[in-house]
Amino acid sequence: MLTDVLIVLGSPNNSEGVLSDTAISRLNCCVKHYEKDMLVLCTGGWGAHFNITEQAHAFCAKQYLITQGIPESAFLDFALSQHTVDDAVKTLAIISKLKNIRLTVITSDYHLKRVKLIFETILASYSMKFIGAKSNLDKKAYDFLIAHEEKAIRSITKNGLYY
Repeated sequence: MLTDVLIVLGSPNNSEGVLSDTAISRLNCCVKHYEKDMLVLCTGGWGAHFNITEQAHAFCAKQYLITQGIPESAFLDFALSQHTVDDAVKTLAIISKLKNIRLTVITSDYHLKRVKLIFETILASYSMKFIGAKSNLDKKAYDFLIAHEEKAIRSITKNGLYY
């Protein structure tokens, strides 16, 4: 029997630990797809670009998911990552102890292509699917993030993935 693991990639929270709209959209996507007996892995540690609080972003994410009805017993250890490649590397360290699992990686729609490229490289031996939670960004912010993602993908394609 396969156990499904939902992996929610981190995104910003403010200096008081209040989750950003991007974080909330990813977490709500996790809630929507969660079913009894699934496991949940939250990513995100600290970094000037997304979390400067004393608590890891993953802790804030877990607390939100618990308020939405996901039981404490569903959570795996946190992947205390600082960026997307780190998400995959630290996720691998956690899930490598589990048997018969299937992964669902949840990120934002604009981030999906790069996440697939990274996770399919680092976690190549796992069965995975990917979900891009709809972002509610204005067109200018969305276009900026798409351009950033395309540049990052070109860099990975040209230089390889280092981890």
